[in-house]
Amino acid sequence: MHWDGLVAFMHTRDLEATHRFYHEVLDLPLFKNQGACRIYRVGSDSYLGFCTHFPVADPGGIILTLLTDDVDGAYERLCSEPGVQVEEPPTLNERFSIYHFFVQDPDGYKVEIQKFLDDN
Repeated sequence: MHWDGLVAFMHTRDLEATHRFYHEVLDLPLFKNQGACRIYRVGSDSYLGFCTHFPVADPGGIILTLLTDDVDGAYERLCSEPGVQVEEPPTLNERFSIYHFFVQDPDGYKVEIQKFLDDN
């Protein structure tokens, strides 16, 4: 079997606030606007979709991770954005060999900005 990509869909209560956060704050390109759903390109074959037409999930059990080599630059930029809730400065997580921090989106989902520190 061969997979060509991934779209992960989440519920949103406010599609416009979600659009502002993912498109304008995080700079993710809008891939498709389907009315009740908007899909954003994360990488060449990966996407995040946000929809208003299905039941609300518990945002506390979901982490959306965006990968970047410039974790510190992303942290500085997000800290300067009005209304963006950055939890703590970037930290080294030796257990998972990552460098990361968390920010909260408008629906309460945790968005992790992360860099893998090993080659595996």
